Amino acid sequence: MNIGDLLSDGRVVLRGGVSSKRQALHVVAEVAAQALGLSEAGLMEALMEREALGSTGLGSGVAVPHARIEGLSRVTGVFVRLDAPVVWGAVDDRPVDLMFALFAPPRDGAEHLRALAAVSRALRSAEMREQLRQARTTDAVRALFVSDRRPANAA
Repeated sequence: MNIGDLLSDGRVVLRGGVSSKRQALHVVAEVAAQALGLSEAGLMEALMEREALGSTGLGSGVAVPHARIEGLSRVTGVFVRLDAPVVWGAVDDRPVDLMFALFAPPRDGAEHLRALAAVSRALRSAEMREQLRQARTTDAVRALFVSDRRPANAA
């Protein structure tokens, strides 16, 4: 799976000015609502429900919030980079500044899991995380994901 395909135009945001996990998730919901033509409140509720089950913070400043959403025909993503990290409750207790949110149709389990695995694998790379933090434009961020074409079974 090429995770760059999950990030069409308007789904990459470089934004600061949030001071909490809830505010960060609100930014994700806002961007996704605009890009997908769905209810921001519904997206936020789904993200918060999923987060209540357990933190989506993977460590190293990365979170992969995700939710199943009625009305979608395929898995899609939103990437948000924060200027300042926020407390997330990640496995390593480090605050989060890189969020790759995934939204999937309710009955698309296999594709959702493949997308989660691919995004998690890409963001485990210290080099990729550093490049994402240094990228100056949304196009540069998207290009990093498009060029990350490691096989799905690569470690």
